[in-house]
Amino acid sequence: MKKFSIPLFSVFIALFVYIPSGACSDLKLSGIRQPVVAGQFYPSDPSKLEQAIRQFIRESVAIPMEDPVAVVVPHAGYIYSGQICADAYRQVMNRNYEVFVILGVNHTTAGFHGVSLADYESFRTPLGDIQIDETVTAELLAQCSDCVRSREVHLREHSIEVQVPFIQVLFPDAKIVPVIIHPPDPDLCIRFGKTLADVLKNKKALIIISTDLSHYPDSADAFQADRETLQAIADWNPDKFVSVMRNLNAPNLNTRACGEAAILSGITAAGALGAKHVVIAGYSNSGDVALGDRTRVVGYGALALAPGRARIDTAALNRPQPPAKATPLEDSEKRILLSFARKTIHQYLTTQTVPLARNFPARLSFRQGVFVTLRNKGLLRGCIGNILPRDELGRTVGTLALQAALNDPRFRPVEAKELDDLEIEISLLTPLKLISNPDQVVVGRDGVLLIKEGKSAVFLPQVAPENNWNRTEMLDNLCVKAELPAGCWRQDAKLEIFQAEVFSEKNQ
Repeated sequence: MKKFSIPLFSVFIALFVYIPSGACSDLKLSGIRQPVVAGQFYPSDPSKLEQAIRQFIRESVAIPMEDPVAVVVPHAGYIYSGQICADAYRQVMNRNYEVFVILGVNHTTAGFHGVSLADYESFRTPLGDIQIDETVTAELLAQCSDCVRSREVHLREHSIEVQVPFIQVLFPDAKIVPVIIHPPDPDLCIRFGKTLADVLKNKKALIIISTDLSHYPDSADAFQADRETLQAIADWNPDKFVSVMRNLNAPNLNTRACGEAAILSGITAAGALGAKHVVIAGYSNSGDVALGDRTRVVGYGALALAPGRARIDTAALNRPQPPAKATPLEDSEKRILLSFARKTIHQYLTTQTVPLARNFPARLSFRQGVFVTLRNKGLLRGCIGNILPRDELGRTVGTLALQAALNDPRFRPVEAKELDDLEIEISLLTPLKLISNPDQVVVGRDGVLLIKEGKSAVFLPQVAPENNWNRTEMLDNLCVKAELPAGCWRQDAKLEIFQAEVFSEKNQ
């Protein structure tokens, strides 16, 4: 079957990579640090940007704890990691913070060694400007011999910039202190962490530790590696954490955390400020979203570090075990899939982001062939599917819903103004069965896959009844769909049949 790609706003850049120096060659150095990844890592339109953040926050859950002193957040494109960012920021919203110290990663400036404090008065995003706290900056410069002001290290760095819109939406009066620590030298990081804690001890401050987790293993290996990394962060043991960082024991695992220096500095400071309680508020990898490649992923974790009784809450890492075989869906499960399909299309068209496929019933983690069909006022508007099982059902439905809306070559892409008129239908498929005689096809019961001369086409079971076709008419039209002559099915064609559980928004 044909594979389709989704036209996104530089979505693969937004997955993890740095911005080359040429991307900013036209920027003028001034008192304002200009945005460099707006439109790539997050929407450049202010309305869409704020709407995306608020949507992610609505999908997150507050976990009871004392006021966190630090959070760990990812810094990839929002379309991949925005929900996990929101899981962390949800734990601190509506609390009383005045300054946010953002510990970032040096992706762009070779040769830098030390702690860089941004040489700007403010940072700009599409939502406006946010002031840098000069009081905290001056105290760090006075007390930390490793600290310097540097404009170059911050000029093209995205790991701090992507945090700023969340702060602007949730804490509009706050100030920030952008910090980049490099390299991940334990002595440097611990020394700075202790100094940072001393500077912040009497302030209403939050430390934001910006880091992605595993880089480039497949999704399953990433989950195992990231679990170990998150546990190492939660153990408050710098030596153990550094040891785990060096243990790259999974295929294609290039690094466990690009923000190793930020993590080591941040947990040192948080511990000195009294944090003992660690909550893993969210976890995913880039393969978990509707657009992601499961074979090569980047991991994302949300942690909150707070005072209180010393313990680790890892409930966010729990994942349901899929059933051993497919069973008919409950009505509630059908509604969940239909709702997720609509939410995926709506969120992408309105915010350039997608919802994260998570918190589904165990049945929806089963791998099963599925098609998503869109109709506008009864007329076909798009239909894309997988005949063979490729991924968990919940995530697959989100992926196919978006592809049906944007990538069915028979139609122009769906627009936001059409959303109210769209009706979504989902067809869950049984395994394919090869037949030896076309007479075995039962119209209305069977879907048919035809393969001949290197070409193929498929009709779902509902297609023939909707068009009032008999068996011959259905098979003739299937040949035409495969760009073969009508009647091609009569000789040397391979025919496979399947059945489908079909449900739509109209009948739920």
